Amino acid sequence: MYAFDFEKPGSVDEAVAALAGGEKQALGGGQTLIPTLKARLADPGTLVSLAHIDALKYVKADGGTVEIGGGTTHATVAREAAEAYPGLADLASRIGDPSVRNRGTIGGSIANNDPSACYPAAALGSGATIVTNAREIAADEFFQGMFTTALDEGEIVTAVRFPIPEKAHYEKMPQPASRFPLVAAYVAKYADGVRVAITGASNDGVFRWTEAEEALSANFSPDAVKDLRHSEDDMIADIHGTAAYRAHLIGVMTRRAVEKMA
Repeated sequence: MYAFDFEKPGSVDEAVAALAGGEKQALGGGQTLIPTLKARLADPGTLVSLAHIDALKYVKADGGTVEIGGGTTHATVAREAAEAYPGLADLASRIGDPSVRNRGTIGGSIANNDPSACYPAAALGSGATIVTNAREIAADEFFQGMFTTALDEGEIVTAVRFPIPEKAHYEKMPQPASRFPLVAAYVAKYADGVRVAITGASNDGVFRWTEAEEALSANFSPDAVKDLRHSEDDMIADIHGTAAYRAHLIGVMTRRAVEKMA
């Protein structure tokens, strides 16, 4: 680990000011950044911790939406969103292990946009809105490729606003060591249609499977997707699974999610 300075702002405004200028990096729960620093794969110069900003820690249900502060841990989402949005709470309850769930934050996960992360699938599958200190960004515009988002330099995810669906389910095939999904599908059924987001499969990161969305919007049943096959182009291929295997799992995970919702 390289030497770095450390700042602990107490408000979003202080954090934004601390991130201005120079080599600086925001630190949420640190579940990705800290291992990266330990491996000397990053040298931020200054870390600006968001852990002491209480205004970023909340779960708030209001009518047809659930808004979650960017500094809220996975464990808190699992506990406090369970009544309003059980599909999202269930996803949060299965991220990593207890240590990860009690340290990692939704804002950190969304901003990092790991190609196998769970929360980006929930955000994209729900048609969520990513709220920052400067603006609001639709999930369809926010995720722009592996570890790439619409965030500008120094911009902070302050909240994620989820429209509550009629029902939703997250189905994943976990990699046993990391608990990241080899492939996972988030299926959310709304009055005006179905959204299907896939994570863990593509080199481009999380994406919507529009063919499955169209089929399920016309006929919400496992039979609607049982014969669908996703292309293996641009799929991740590594020691855990080939591109063809991951392409196959996209259909399997989507069908299982619909089965459990039914």
